[in-house]
Amino acid sequence: QAKRWGEEILFYHEAGVDIGDVDAKAERMVVPLMEEISEQELVMTLLSKVPASRQPALARWVSTLFKVYMLCHFSYLEINPLVMTDDTSIAALDMAAKLDETARFCCRKYWGEVQFPGQFGHTALPEEDFVASLDEKTGASLKLTILNPKGRIWLMVAGGGASVIYSDTVADLGGGPELANYGEYSGDPTADLTYSYASTIIKLMTREPHPDGKCLIIGGGIANFTDVAATFTGIIKALEQYSKAIIEQNVKIYVRRGGPNYQEGLNMMRGLASKLGIFIDVRGPETHMTSVVAMALGKAVATNLGEAEDASASPFQKVAPAPKPVP
Repeated sequence: QAKRWGEEILFYHEAGVDIGDVDAKAERMVVPLMEEISEQELVMTLLSKVPASRQPALARWVSTLFKVYMLCHFSYLEINPLVMTDDTSIAALDMAAKLDETARFCCRKYWGEVQFPGQFGHTALPEEDFVASLDEKTGASLKLTILNPKGRIWLMVAGGGASVIYSDTVADLGGGPELANYGEYSGDPTADLTYSYASTIIKLMTREPHPDGKCLIIGGGIANFTDVAATFTGIIKALEQYSKAIIEQNVKIYVRRGGPNYQEGLNMMRGLASKLGIFIDVRGPETHMTSVVAMALGKAVATNLGEAEDASASPFQKVAPAPKPVP
């Protein structure tokens, strides 16, 4: 079974339904991260209570099983009972296992068409399935869950932690009932992947108009290695594709991002706003990460100096006064 510090192997020389608490009785062996095990270590640590004549064959079998466990990104694997015959042939009569779903992109050739259960009580939309299929094919992360397809507040957030913070901020400021989606893109996805992700969200957002207009928040923290300019290239391509619908449906866009090449990415966004006549408020890391949420919802906004500017507009109707534009 997977632990934070590595992998833990438990072995008990008896099996069946009446053996009691295996966790308390089993021999244990910890394999540190990125290390392998030898058959000699297995015999000394786990198999001391197995008859000596059977130890070599069993050690080879367990060693091979551990290699398969690691190669296929199992997070848990239990065999009970494990049977060894007199000629040292081995058979696993029953097994339970868990796979690490995040490794699907590199394990498809081993797993085959494994179907992971969806969220309880949630029926995935075709667009959610499409994003999931993108996520399976890359080491980056692309996630999308639709909460309210008719909602006015749409998020396109970089980073798993940031996506939680942005969603919580929307709810804290009273926008929960209008929050349309939850998701994130991270791990330095390519421009093409980001375009596919962004165009899926924008297509859903512009599927039908709202009498009060909508807002799209393109947010995130300060990236460590994700190329902001490259991902913004994909997002800008999607915005250009749906620019007519964005203008017609009075969609206001709020951007806040930092990280590698962020200045180039922000300038690209500003250029897009001028080129297409789209409302895009562009902010960098000097602006508090969630200030753009308050701006989009018409709430009081913290300035760069930590002060608060009063927004007299009703939520979702007007943009709150904002800090001075970044040079």
